Amino acid sequence: MKWFLIAALIILSIAMIVLVLMQPSKTDGLKSLTGGQDTFFTKHKTKTRELMLGRATLVVALLLGIVILMMQGPQ
Repeated sequence: MKWFLIAALIILSIAMIVLVLMQPSKTDGLKSLTGGQDTFFTKHKTKTRELMLGRATLVVALLLGIVILMMQGPQ
């Protein structure tokens, strides 16, 4: 059981890092300097991807917390 929890912890940690790195930045960056226009399409084209990544990050974070708590249980 201990080795399973350690393997799950490593896999979930890597998944969390990948999910966080895949999420887009919330700032506009240099777009505001160049005067880029925001249209409906540019504002909403990635909402489903962002929503999916956000939910997946939440699920992985919860699973990571559960695994950590399980590792702290009776030895």
